[in-house]
Amino acid sequence: MICLEVTAGMPDPEPQNTTGREETVRSFVDRLAPEEKMLIILKGELYEGNWDSMLEDLNNRLAGRPYVFKLVDRIQEDIRRIEKLRRFEQTHQVDLADFVKPD
Repeated sequence: MICLEVTAGMPDPEPQNTTGREETVRSFVDRLAPEEKMLIILKGELYEGNWDSMLEDLNNRLAGRPYVFKLVDRIQEDIRRIEKLRRFEQTHQVDLADFVKPD
């Protein structure tokens, strides 16, 4: 979902060329590691598309608190991957799950 706020005198944050934006996103997705693509899929399937819920779950696991899902022994690496993926989504106002599908 894309949400825009228009402010007088400010440039439109939405790129005018949606084809260019889609090419940027596809290029980014093509360079993702399999682990990163899996996180995008899991975000949609287990966490209703919410990075915050997924990060909370992983951090709970690290802290020994109850957790929903265990991602082997690479939680800290996954947290860094999630932060990278979330930054890209925010910058480009896109949901990567629209571009990464399970095989």
